[in-house]
Amino acid sequence: MKKQLVARNLGKAFRRYASPRHRLYEWLTLGKYCQHHTKWVLRNLDFTIEQGEAVGIVGRNGAGKSTLLKMMTGVLQPSEGHISRSENISALLELGMGFHGDFTGRQNIYMACQLYGMQKIEIDDLISEVIAFAEIGDYIELPVKTYSSGMLVRLAFSVATAKKPDILIVDEALAVGDAYFQHKCYKRIREYKEQGVTLLFVSHDPLAIKSLCNRAILLEHGALAMDGPPDQVLDYYNALIALDGDTQDNPAAHIQQDNRSMRSGNGDATITQVDLLVNEQSSRKCETGDNIAINVNMQINVDLASITLGFLIKDRLGNEIFGSNTHHLGLNLSHLKKEDLWQCIITLPHIALGPGSYSISIALHSSSQHLDGNYDWWDRAIVFEVYPSNNLVFTGAVNLPVNIQSQKI
Repeated sequence: MKKQLVARNLGKAFRRYASPRHRLYEWLTLGKYCQHHTKWVLRNLDFTIEQGEAVGIVGRNGAGKSTLLKMMTGVLQPSEGHISRSENISALLELGMGFHGDFTGRQNIYMACQLYGMQKIEIDDLISEVIAFAEIGDYIELPVKTYSSGMLVRLAFSVATAKKPDILIVDEALAVGDAYFQHKCYKRIREYKEQGVTLLFVSHDPLAIKSLCNRAILLEHGALAMDGPPDQVLDYYNALIALDGDTQDNPAAHIQQDNRSMRSGNGDATITQVDLLVNEQSSRKCETGDNIAINVNMQINVDLASITLGFLIKDRLGNEIFGSNTHHLGLNLSHLKKEDLWQCIITLPHIALGPGSYSISIALHSSSQHLDGNYDWWDRAIVFEVYPSNNLVFTGAVNLPVNIQSQKI
């Protein structure tokens, strides 16, 4: 398979000066007197992206995601290492990047397409399709400085995807657009994926990453923290965020990971056992409509004023199907003493899940969600199968109550 992006020992650093005066002094002395310090944004990145892969790039703000994409497109050059890439790249990076505010939308289409390497005759053939996809009406004849951010996204995406590229790069810009246009964009992205286009996608939306990508790369403090399936990378990313404050308060806070599951937490309380009961019997198989319950045993390791128990059901791709916790359900678990043992049974009558493989994650934490005061978060604690019931025929992930009435009119 053709390699379309290869990075080896890739790094990017920027010079920082205390003031413009220090920058000028260094320049006038031809660098003899150094007036800057070097800030490394990315360092020691090694990865290969094959043709047709869809790769999500995730990480906190400032982790280096946008800088990496700019090096991939050639907007920035590496400070060390090298990156090799296909020449036919379309990128949707910063909002309105490549547009001139004083020119009309139509004029900017011609300029931007020429930056992508198209000839005027090609643009003439494509421009009506670009305008139709953008759906900005008569604004196409007005200067783009009069456009809203949503209109800029519409025009920029239409231009970037006017011609099928080898590599399509999208950096969070779609988050600005309206819901209708987002659906339209995702449809085109999926069509290009089916045609073998390589996708690099930056987003803080985990559902978008999971639905579009078959691989994810996590950047943390400018380094490659994890590279693997999107659901595992995103779970690890969530664990890092959850532990962010706990590692300072509790040095024992940690992350444990294997091929099947992952756990993280500061250990103030721990999950000792999780079991799935199907019609009151321990099992890992059920049918749509069965009564199921999740049995959770936990141990309290320090005195706690209160604790929240949460659960989350995900499908085999890691998409979140349903979850809740004792805080939202109004159940108060308080005044817990060290070495207390607790049992909680979560009952889900007449489970409405469609056929497929699912996982259950369990979390113990201090507030309404597990990113705050994470005591123990056990991702994919149980994996179970749902089989179709003989009495139910439907399509999709859940069986919703349906009533259809008809009459002749």
